[in-house]
Amino acid sequence: MHGRDAHDDEPVRVTAWVRGKVQQVGFRWWTRARALEIGLTGYASNLGDGRVQVVAEGLAADCEQLLVLLRGPGTPGSVSGVTEIWTAVGTGYPGFEIR
Repeated sequence: MHGRDAHDDEPVRVTAWVRGKVQQVGFRWWTRARALEIGLTGYASNLGDGRVQVVAEGLAADCEQLLVLLRGPGTPGSVSGVTEIWTAVGTGYPGFEIR
């Protein structure tokens, strides 16, 4: 997956930038609810250019599940694209916040 050969049981961080009509439509709250259901930590924040940045930490398969949901038909507003990068986990997050 994404050229990664790390163990699937080790946590990773995915940072995603979501484009489209995703601000003022409850998108960050929806993302937080999905992330908490999956068991991820991190945050979702509005960017000045109209995108939403989502940072999630957890197992790679769980992060992948969140990305599938972000790209899926069930989101509030309308998503025109999602770009993501995979990195090692940082200092960690206590939960999943709206910023």
